[in-house]
Amino acid sequence: MDSPKAYLKKYWGYDTFRSKQEAIIGRVLENKDTVALLPTGGGKSVCYQLPAIMSEGCTLVISPLIALMQDQVEQMNTKGIKSMMLTNTQALGIQLDNCLYGNFKLLYCSPEKALSTEFKLRIKDLKINRIAVDEAHCISEWGNDFRPAFKQIKNLRTLLPEIPVLAVTATATPKVLDDIISSLELEETCLFQESFVRSNISINTLFTEDKFGTLIKLLSKNNKSGIVYCGSRKMTEQVAKILQHNQVSSAFFHGGRTASERKELLYDWLTEKTKIMVATNAFGMGVDKSEVATIIHLNLPSSIENYFQEVGRAGRNGAPAK
Repeated sequence: MDSPKAYLKKYWGYDTFRSKQEAIIGRVLENKDTVALLPTGGGKSVCYQLPAIMSEGCTLVISPLIALMQDQVEQMNTKGIKSMMLTNTQALGIQLDNCLYGNFKLLYCSPEKALSTEFKLRIKDLKINRIAVDEAHCISEWGNDFRPAFKQIKNLRTLLPEIPVLAVTATATPKVLDDIISSLELEETCLFQESFVRSNISINTLFTEDKFGTLIKLLSKNNKSGIVYCGSRKMTEQVAKILQHNQVSSAFFHGGRTASERKELLYDWLTEKTKIMVATNAFGMGVDKSEVATIIHLNLPSSIENYFQEVGRAGRNGAPAK
């Protein structure tokens, strides 16, 4: 079994790749720098997960969110693909020993963890075959001030000069793409870009003087999964309480909740125990939940790119979504 399609069938159960996936995977397996700009639900993660299985050593996946990494690690291990993430719950040295001697194919971590002194001292021992930067638009969106480590990922290339990099994201303007390529110092890179048309998603604007009343009416009729995006942590809590008071299955999620709370909340939402998650905008990034039917923004997102990425978290199964 040596073809990408055979691995796709064995581990993901699909006979064929989606649009650009096969070409991206082919280039990644040639160990060349690559940028993949695919819509939400376009199968970006497979573009580094599948090559990881087919290659000697371990693929380092740099990712912005703990929930995103937890979700992918659990999925990979369920498929029998040895994967781990670096956490704060155990000494980093022990975790790196586990990676080194445990024959892991995928190692997930935040940019801050990857740029820590201890990690950089040991990076050459970890048998890393390539670096994948997931949600690479964060380099431009967060790297300038909120999380400067994103702009410093290129420092890893100094330590591993022969290692290729794959950058994947769902939304990026031409300016952001240029920023990704220059920040990562990609060489002779190739851009794969797919159409962002999602014909199964219906985008609507509702005008109302009673925003919460309208929200309750919309969600009371809907027994499918959804996300309500709010502009602040405080508002997520207020809206969740209003929905719960009106017998709508819901919870609130934001960066101020503890790691254990966020893990439990995400699990409850993924398993349909909680139908509606009221959250700040990072929630849902990279999380593989195909049956989300409703996305509601109570406040304007910070940009049209963010808006498009957030609505793209609906209808990943191809079914109608709003």
